[in-house]
Amino acid sequence: MPADAVENMLSQVGHFARPPLERWHPPLSGAIDIRIDADGRWFHEGVSMQRQELVKLFASILRFEDDEGFVLVTPVEKWRIHVEDAPFIATAVVSRQCGGLPCLCFATNVGEEVCADASHPLFLRVSDGVSKPYLQLRHGICAKLSRPVYYELAGLAATRDGRYGVWSGGVFFPLEA
Repeated sequence: MPADAVENMLSQVGHFARPPLERWHPPLSGAIDIRIDADGRWFHEGVSMQRQELVKLFASILRFEDDEGFVLVTPVEKWRIHVEDAPFIATAVVSRQCGGLPCLCFATNVGEEVCADASHPLFLRVSDGVSKPYLQLRHGICAKLSRPVYYELAGLAATRDGRYGVWSGGVFFPLEA
């Protein structure tokens, strides 16, 4: 992506709540040397991205496609990037009321807030015998729960049918595999 295109996109930040990625279907332009490591840190050509506004901009145009993997999408371009685990990290959780139901709302390292519910489930992935907790966000993307957030959820856990988990948005989410 040319530098002037990035600066143009940065100038647009704040002018829209969320880009309409579901309406953008350009052909794949290729791969770009952007990597998101397992801790949610973004790198371009091996160098850590220090401008949080730029990270948030790229995060707003990120989606997962079954055939291409993780891609950055604009109305006219689509670039494949490398993601080591989940692109985002859930760094905080708060309890709220959502539609009269108790909800657990999560903040991510890129400033998004998502409440766990049927559309945004909490789930576990087992890798190398270790269960890791995630929250489904949007466009096939999830956030890995940070260890402190997972421990906080464990403190809120209840038992249902012999399984430990949490309630959010009227849905029970098991915290064990």
